[in-house]
Amino acid sequence: MKPMKDTIIKVDDGSVPGRDTINILCFDITSLSHLTQFLVCCFFVFLCYLAYGCFLEEIFSNPEVKPVSLYITLIQFLITTALSYVESMVRIPIKRKVPIKTYALLAALTLGTMSLSNLALSYLNYPTQLIFKSCKLIPVMAGSIIILGKRYGFLDYLAAIVMCIGLTMFTLADSQTSPNFDSFGVVVISLALFCDAIIGNVQEKAMKQFQATNNEVVFFSYAIACGYLIVITMSTGIMIDGYYYCSKNWIKMYTNIFLLSVSGYIGLQAVLTLVRICGATVAVTVTTMRKVFSIIISFLLFSKPFVFQYVWSGMLVALAIFLNHYSKKNPNYVPSGISYSWYFLKRFYASEYRYLRIKSKMYADTV
Repeated sequence: MKPMKDTIIKVDDGSVPGRDTINILCFDITSLSHLTQFLVCCFFVFLCYLAYGCFLEEIFSNPEVKPVSLYITLIQFLITTALSYVESMVRIPIKRKVPIKTYALLAALTLGTMSLSNLALSYLNYPTQLIFKSCKLIPVMAGSIIILGKRYGFLDYLAAIVMCIGLTMFTLADSQTSPNFDSFGVVVISLALFCDAIIGNVQEKAMKQFQATNNEVVFFSYAIACGYLIVITMSTGIMIDGYYYCSKNWIKMYTNIFLLSVSGYIGLQAVLTLVRICGATVAVTVTTMRKVFSIIISFLLFSKPFVFQYVWSGMLVALAIFLNHYSKKNPNYVPSGISYSWYFLKRFYASEYRYLRIKSKMYADTV
């Protein structure tokens, strides 16, 4: 009698082997087509960050908020930490993989970029703040050249020069048209930009080295930053002053802070998902377009003077961003006219150098 063989029944659940799950927060969009996933991510990016900009300007454009901006940033960080924890409870529990000292550095940088960016809105128009935040290229290039000795191509340097010109023009336009313009705001947003440029490199290194998830990095960075803020605000008295300031119209104030935090958190998750499914270049293109719409809506919703210098300078910054990302695909690209000019200049220098050497030798021989 032959032994009976086990019968294996396979049930097809529609999943594709080796295919990663694509989520935006707790919504699984893996089953959707690639185009639909892209459109869903773009919808969340535009909707959430446009709302984020409106709430941000509504809260921090009031000059009275300057002394208590850290208190509002603390509430924003607490809500963001809570949202990250709730997401981990629904999806994947948080397990720390990155060393705590790395998170301590990330928390300090996160605190620096967020608190300084919020404070800058008390001194600058939101469009100017947004233009500065779009220009990470300049401090990143400077730090890489000084610290790492890195070399860049022609397009990278051209992008940095165009970006500097665009920033200068935008700042000059803001100083001429904005009644609340303060040059100290330029210093504040520049420091925020410096922190923002560093934090991306630290996050990327930590996530690649320790295989950490996005949610883990967000949770621990913001949670530790909350600890920093609690100590700072309590020791300086900003905690009490901020509480009294927000209690004057507490329903409107805390509602705006809550909506600011939620829109920023969802927008961040949408950008990270967009990077995952389409790559960094597409994600940067989408977020750049979002910033253009944010600037337009800021001028429409909030009364501020407008001059066409804003348009020209904004176009220069957009051109610089395009050149920077084009250079990543063509790192050795140099326009033919410049290549030929440089070639003939080198030949001319070499011939003149040989001529001077010959004349010097003839003069030495005669003497």
